[in-house]
Amino acid sequence: MTALISASGDIAAADAEVLVVGVFSGEDAPVLPESLAGVDAAFGGRLAEQLAVLGNTGSSSSLTRLPAPDALAAKLVYAIGLGDADDLDDETLRRAAGTAVRAAFGKETVAIAFEGDPEATATGAALGAYKFAGYKTDGNGDAAPAEVRIYGASADAAAKAAVLAESVALAKDWADTPANLLRPPAFAVEIERAATAAGVEVEILNAEALSAGGYGGVLAVGGGSSAEPRLVRLTYRPEGASSKGAVKHVAFVGKGITFDSGGINIKPGAGMWDMKGDMAGAAAVVGATIAAAKLGLSVNVTCTVALAENMLSGSSFRPSDVITIRGGKTVEVLNTDAEGRLVLADAISRALEDEPDALYDVATLTGGQLIALGRRTMGLMGTDTETERLRRIGEVTGEHGWPMPFPEDIVKLMESSIADVSQCATGLKRDGHMVQGGVFLSKFVPEELPWAHLDIAGPADSDSSYGYIAKGATGFPVRTLVALLEEFAA
Repeated sequence: MTALISASGDIAAADAEVLVVGVFSGEDAPVLPESLAGVDAAFGGRLAEQLAVLGNTGSSSSLTRLPAPDALAAKLVYAIGLGDADDLDDETLRRAAGTAVRAAFGKETVAIAFEGDPEATATGAALGAYKFAGYKTDGNGDAAPAEVRIYGASADAAAKAAVLAESVALAKDWADTPANLLRPPAFAVEIERAATAAGVEVEILNAEALSAGGYGGVLAVGGGSSAEPRLVRLTYRPEGASSKGAVKHVAFVGKGITFDSGGINIKPGAGMWDMKGDMAGAAAVVGATIAAAKLGLSVNVTCTVALAENMLSGSSFRPSDVITIRGGKTVEVLNTDAEGRLVLADAISRALEDEPDALYDVATLTGGQLIALGRRTMGLMGTDTETERLRRIGEVTGEHGWPMPFPEDIVKLMESSIADVSQCATGLKRDGHMVQGGVFLSKFVPEELPWAHLDIAGPADSDSSYGYIAKGATGFPVRTLVALLEEFAA
C-alpha cells in the first residue's frame, strides 16, 4: 500500500527518487509556474528549453523523464503537462498525478508539486498507485511507490484521498477477481470482512432466508448455480445519529452477479470472460458505504446488494416464467440474460422498507448503455432532480453521467399481458435497450421518492490505462457516490 503524505517547503530540496513537476502548455515550449523557479535554476534556467527539445510543450498528461542535476535532492525529474493554465481543473490534476505515479512504478519515493487544488492531485496520485495483485507465480512486475508526497496538501486532504483510493481499490479488486474465486457465498464473506473492519453493521441472508423473505428475483437468477445466492445488507450510522430525524438517510442498492453466463439465453463465447465483473455495481456501493464510515460522514447509509451467479443448468429459470418479487409484484421473464434487473428489484424492495430519503441503484445492467454513451459515461435514469444531481457531481469527480428519458413508447413496451410487468420489451425489441432497464426498475420505486438508476456497464471497466485509471476494473462510480453522500451530510 502506497503511503500518501502531505509535504511543504522548497520542492527543489525534495529528497525523493522522483520529483514530479507540472508545466503548462505554451506555443513553442512549456510554461513554468513561478513555484518551479528553484527547479529551473538547478537546470541552469533551461528546463523549458530542454523539455521543448524533447517534444514536451505542456499538453495535458504529456510526460518527459529527465535526470536530475546535482543541485536537486531528487534523482529523477518527471515533467508532466497540465495543459492551458487558464483551463486547469481538478480532473486534469488527477489525471496528471495518476499518470506520473503509474510511470514511477519501481521507484520507492515520489514527490509531486503541481499548481491548483492539492486535494485533487493527492486523489489522482493515490488512485494511480493501484495495481491488481494478480495470480502470477513469478511476480507481477514493478510495485507502486512506497511513498508519495504531495506538496501543498494538508494532512486532512491526504487522508481523505487515501480513504477514497482504498475504497476504489476494494471495488477494483473484487471486480477483477476471477469468478471461480468470488462466487456469491465467498463475496458475501469478503464484504462482511471489509465492512466490519470499518465499523459497519452487516447482515447476510442465505438461500433459506431469501426463500422465507420472498426474494423471488434473486432466487430465480441464482437457481441454476451450485453456489447459492446471498443478499447482504450494510448499515452505517454516524456516531450519535438515529435512523430517523435530522440526519438524512440514503439507500444504496447494487447488482452483484458474480458471473453471468446469460443462463438459458446463453451469451456468445467471445467476451464472456468479462462477465466476472458483472458485480461491479455491488462492489461500488459497498466501497462507497465503507468510505462514508471511514470519513465519518453525517448521513445514515443503508446498502443492499444482491449476489447471485447466473448459470445454465436443469434448475435455471426460463423464458416464460413468472416470478414474484419481494413485496408481491409479479414479473414475466422473457430473457434470462436480463437478470440484473430482477435481483435489483428484490434489493430495491427491501431497501424501501427502511424508508430512506433517497435511493440510488448501481449496476452493469445493459449493453445498450455502452452503445449509447460509450465506455466513460454512465447512463442516469430516475427522478429529474437526482439524475441532474449525479450529472453535476460527476462533472466534478470526473465520473461522467448523462440523464436519459423514459419515452412513452418504451414504457408501453414493458407491459405484460399475464404479469404486473414484463422483464424487458415484449417481443424482445431492442428499442431503447438501456432505458428499458430503468423503466422496469421504476415500477418498484414510489413516484414520490428521489431515485436514480446508474447504468455503469461501460465505465466499470477499461480496456486500456490512462491518467489514474489502470487497465481492468475502474471502481466507477465510488467517488461520485461518496460526493453524493457528502452533499446529504452538509
